[in-house]
Amino acid sequence: MTVAAAGALAAQTAWHHSDSLPEVNASNLLGPKPEPIAGVASVIDGDTIEIHGQRIRFNGIDAPESRQLCKNANGADYPCGRRSAQALDAFLAASRPVQCTFVTWDRYHRFVGDCRRADGASVAGWMVEHGQALDWPRYSHAAYAGQQATAKAAKAGLWAGTFQVPWEWRAAHSEGAAPSNRPLGIISRPLVAQSGYSCQPRRTCSQISSCDEAQWYLQNCSWGRKLDRDGDGLACETLC
Repeated sequence: MTVAAAGALAAQTAWHHSDSLPEVNASNLLGPKPEPIAGVASVIDGDTIEIHGQRIRFNGIDAPESRQLCKNANGADYPCGRRSAQALDAFLAASRPVQCTFVTWDRYHRFVGDCRRADGASVAGWMVEHGQALDWPRYSHAAYAGQQATAKAAKAGLWAGTFQVPWEWRAAHSEGAAPSNRPLGIISRPLVAQSGYSCQPRRTCSQISSCDEAQWYLQNCSWGRKLDRDGDGLACETLC
């Protein structure tokens, strides 16, 4: 083993066991850095888009999950995950295309990047400032803390009521959670069914971004039962 490879392996092992650092793989350390991606984006949820078939996760922020409910100012439940995705879709539509600069790969092989509209507006910054997503200090190092303070003071979006932060909501619903009786879905073009997911085209584990999405394919697509083992050798159960 070369010194470079040994160093990369040691760094990867340390990062994998730390809750304070993003998960990486060897391609992050040794592989070439991808070029920026630009194009018209399809919205997957409030912090994830797809351009030219590549899933892109916004760096440093976290938005409510597609199935997540929050409470408004009157204490009534509302689909905050779907509302966040709708806000993002409208924001991106106002100035196309969007361009994303690479930061890292995440565990689902999504391109994690900093994205801007054609007019230069920061997508992540706008989502946080308008209360549709949160600064995620684990990865952002409080880069969006100022925008979040503005949103909280204005009681914008999520801050108008009460909510569980998305990373805690996912932890609470990752295993043994009953499926929602009223799918909240995602925004995409073209729209497909109420859930927002579609059996066409068939996807592999590396193209699936969440446990919720994997479970939908398992329950609704003829090929879903094969997701536990696909061409890339990854078990989709690791998404959950």
